[in-house]
Amino acid sequence: MKIWNKRRIAALAAALPLALAAQQPSADIKERNIKVSHVVPKDHPFQVGIERFAELLAQKTGGKIKMRGYPDGQLGAELQSISAAQGGVLEMALVSTAATASVVKEFGVYDLPFLFNDWREADLVLDGPTGRKLLDKLPEKNLIGLCYFENGFRHLTNSRRAVATAEDFKGLKIRTIQNPVFIDVFNTLGANATPMPFTEVFTALESKAIDGQETPYSNIHGNKFFEVQKYLSSTGHIYGAAVVLVGKRFWDQLSGAERTIMQESCNAARDFERRFSREQDPKLLADLKAKGMVFTEISAAERTR
Repeated sequence: MKIWNKRRIAALAAALPLALAAQQPSADIKERNIKVSHVVPKDHPFQVGIERFAELLAQKTGGKIKMRGYPDGQLGAELQSISAAQGGVLEMALVSTAATASVVKEFGVYDLPFLFNDWREADLVLDGPTGRKLLDKLPEKNLIGLCYFENGFRHLTNSRRAVATAEDFKGLKIRTIQNPVFIDVFNTLGANATPMPFTEVFTALESKAIDGQETPYSNIHGNKFFEVQKYLSSTGHIYGAAVVLVGKRFWDQLSGAERTIMQESCNAARDFERRFSREQDPKLLADLKAKGMVFTEISAAERTR
């Protein structure tokens, strides 16, 4: 028994350094600080997802890789952030697929109206071969696409009237993303599509330069559009996805281990962000109603029409 114990102790002593080494960050993981630009408020699911991403990176690298999200367009509007990541000025940007279409036009397919019936369909496409195929087009544009976060289904607000039918869009001056698909959709509906950076929308609504805008409930609530918009309609016309972009110049500096950790952490943060977004949606709608917005539920028949 004594001999067995000694052998066991010796074996454990030999294994201990290996176990400890496995818990320590690899030597090819360096100290890094990552800035992530996005244009929505700090209480938006995007920032929640980025913070989860940061937690995972810290856990997996022993605190060596640090990440911080910069909300509210602090580091620039979406197109500016994409350009900054391409140029190596910024490590990462979280931007809409509509903005991503400015560099890879095929991303515009996600902005086709009524493309997805529900979140499940969106997940199957974004996380499947189609979603990966589009992300694989980004490196030639000096960008790396890690995964897709969720902005949610987009809904219409305006200050002039309730919108319950397609005809009710006629004549409304609606801010859209700077994307030809969005512009065509709203012009086709009879509205006057007015593209502009998201960071300028509240002021334009407040000054009546535009009548309305179209974003998910999280954006409507987080940006306090209820202060300058009276009517809200559950149009759900476009599902809003967002691409987690890494500048290729920064990506090329990373070791294989760092890249693996980045990808794994993005996937886990994506799932966390989507769950949070979907749990928040009904709560946000209830609060928007409580704050005085006049809500119109679009009927199934009108949506089909």
